[in-house]
Amino acid sequence: MSRRVVRQSKFRHVFGQAAKADQSYEDIRVSKVTWDSSFCAVNPKFLAIIVEAGGGGAFIVLPLAKTGRVDKNYPLVTGHTAPVLDIDWCPHNDNVIASASDDTTIMVWQIPDYTPVRNITEPVITLEGHSKRVGILSWHPTARNVLLSAGGDNVIIIWNVGTGEVLLSLDDLHPDVIHSVCWNSNGSLIATTCKDKTLRIIDPRKGQVVAERFAAHEGMRPMRAVFTRQGHIFTTGFTRMSQRELGLWDPNNFEEPVALQEMDTSNGVLLPFYDPDSSIVYLCGKGDSSIRYFEITEEAPYVHYLNTFSSKEPQRGVGFMPKRGLDVSKCEIARFYKLHERKCEPIIMTVPRKSDLFQDDLYPDTPGPEPALEADEWLAGQDAEPVLISLKDGYVPPKHRELRVTKRNILDVRPPAGPRRSQSASDAPLAQHTLETILEEIKALRERVQAQEQRITALENMLCELVDGTD
Repeated sequence: MSRRVVRQSKFRHVFGQAAKADQSYEDIRVSKVTWDSSFCAVNPKFLAIIVEAGGGGAFIVLPLAKTGRVDKNYPLVTGHTAPVLDIDWCPHNDNVIASASDDTTIMVWQIPDYTPVRNITEPVITLEGHSKRVGILSWHPTARNVLLSAGGDNVIIIWNVGTGEVLLSLDDLHPDVIHSVCWNSNGSLIATTCKDKTLRIIDPRKGQVVAERFAAHEGMRPMRAVFTRQGHIFTTGFTRMSQRELGLWDPNNFEEPVALQEMDTSNGVLLPFYDPDSSIVYLCGKGDSSIRYFEITEEAPYVHYLNTFSSKEPQRGVGFMPKRGLDVSKCEIARFYKLHERKCEPIIMTVPRKSDLFQDDLYPDTPGPEPALEADEWLAGQDAEPVLISLKDGYVPPKHRELRVTKRNILDVRPPAGPRRSQSASDAPLAQHTLETILEEIKALRERVQAQEQRITALENMLCELVDGTD
C-alpha cells in the first residue's frame, strides 16, 4: 500500500481566534439594509462601519485603538440622504474614505486623526453621475485618486477624485445589475460579475470586454470574483441546485475551470477576501458563523482547503485589514472585523511559530501607501505594479496626510485665482502653503459654520412659533 503524502505548506496550521471581549467595539447599531456588501472597511488607522441612521445614511469611523463601548452620541459621518451601501478606504491615504449610497451619489470624506466633536457632514467632494443607487466602490490599487463605482443603472464610472471628473464611463457592457467588481494587481483590468450570470474581464481604458464566461456558476444567485496573484480569477457562486460553489478560472482559457468545488447548501453570498502575499483566499458568508480559508497553488487540485474558523454568532458583514496593519511580531497573517447586530469583533489569523524573529517567509514585501502613478498617467495607458514596503520593523501609518488630499481635492468649485498651474496642490512643497492662506481658509470655514448656526437658530425659532400657534 502506498502512503498518502501530506501536502507541504506553511499555512496548513493557520489558527483563527476571536479577540478578547475588551478588544471588541460594543454598542454599534449595524445597518440592516439588504445589500451584499461587507458593511465594514478597515485600515491601519481606522475602522468604519455602516450604521442605522434616521433621515438618511451614515457610517461611524473609530480609531482602531478605541475599543470597548462606543458612546451612543459618538459623531457619525452623515451627508447622504439615503442609506449608505458601500464604503472603501483609499489605499494611498489612510485618512480618506469613499461612501456610496442609495441616493445615487458617491462622497469622499476626510477623516481627521483627532476625534471630531460633532458629526462630519461636509464631504471633500461629491461625485454625481449615476442615475440609480450606487452599490459598489473600489479604489485603483496603484494610481492616485482613481475611484471606480458601479450603480443600479448597470454603469461603471471611473473617477479622478482629485478633480471630480469622470475619467471613463462603461455604460454598455452590462445588460443587468452588476454584483461585483475587482481590479487586478496593477489596475490594468477589472473582473465583473453580473445578474446575467456572465463573468467578464474588461480593459477599462479601451472600454472592451477582453474575455468572458457565461454561467461560471449555473445558479441564479449572485456571483463574486477576485483576481489572484497568478492572474487567474477566483469565483464564488451557486450551482443550479442552489449549493454554494467556488471556482478558479484562467482568463486565457475560459472553456474549462481550473478548479470547481461544491461547498454547502447555505444561501448566504460568499464574500471572498484574497491575500496575494500568501495566496490564501478567505470566504465569509453573510449570515454564516464561520470563515473558511483555502490556499491557491500551481499544483492540482489548485485550490486547497486549509481550515475553518467557527464561532456561535452569525456575521452581518466583515472588514479585512490590509497586510500593513497586522502585528508581524505575533505572526499574524490576516485580521477580520466581524459585525454582529450590536458590536464588531476582531478575529485574528496566525501561523504559530516558536521563534520571536521576523518571519520573512510569511511577510514578503507588500503594497505600501505610496501610489505608483498619477491618474493622468494611468489614463494615458501607463501601468505600474504597487510600490512595495517591508514589514520587518512593523508599519507606522503616516500622520496628517489630509493636508495633501484636502488641497488636491476641490473643497470649493470656484476656479483658483491667477494663472492655472499644471502642478497639483498636493505635489506643491509645504512652504507654498503660507500662513496667510491657512488663516484665510480657517476664516472662511468659521464664517460658513457661523452662517449654518444662525440658520439653525432661525429654524428653531420658527419651529417654536409653529408649536405655540398649534397650542
